Order: sequence, then structure tokens, then C-alpha cells
Amino acid sequence: MLKFGNLDESTPFRAQQKEKAGPVTVINTFVTPEGKEDEVVAAWADDAEYMKRSGSLLSVQLYRGIGGSRLFTNVAVWKSTEHLRAALGTPEFASHLERYPAGTVAYPHLYQKFAVEGVCEGE
Repeated sequence: MLKFGNLDESTPFRAQQKEKAGPVTVINTFVTPEGKEDEVVAAWADDAEYMKRSGSLLSVQLYRGIGGSRLFTNVAVWKSTEHLRAALGTPEFASHLERYPAGTVAYPHLYQKFAVEGVCEGE
């Protein structure tokens, strides 16, 4: 079963979901048990298909660490925190968490685009 960790203990993922914001980007890094990479990808693909059916997922992409890394990072853009919460709060999604191999740890965190003058746009 998938376990969750926090990248920033001062702002846990669950607390971030209470903010009313949108669009929001979930960046979720998975640490995969050795030899279980294919199982994690299969579980993630099931999750992604479920989330896409919600109609509120704007885009999703999975990245894999190179050079023998066991890290995968999911980048998913949602219409809003409310839409994300609704998708995460279903019994169907909860059942998806059981499909990850034991020892898999996920570190999700919510972000919004941030403007830096002359470099990049914000929301």
C-alpha cells in the first residue's frame, strides 16, 4: 500500500488541499522499492486513468529519474483544489492506493505558477 510523506512539514499536502485555489499543480515524487518499478508504473497508470475520468484533470505527465534511479515524479494540473479534493476523496480512489507495492512512498505537494518579472508568468 502507498504511504505518504511531506516535503514541507509546515504545509502538509492535506492542509494545502483546504486552500481555495486554481488551477493548481500537484507534483508528486514516488520512491519505488527496488525491483518494483513496473508495479508502481502500472498502479500510477490506473490512478491517472481514474483521475482523467473526473473531467477536472487538465494535464498529467509522469517523469522517471535516470541513471538507475527508483524515483518517478507525477506532474498533474487540476482545475482547482476543490476538484482535486473531490477526486481524492472517493472510495474508488482509496482502493487504488492498495495497488502500490509495499514500501512505495509518495511525496505530493501543491503548487501554483509563480511570476518572476522578465523570466516567467504567474497565474
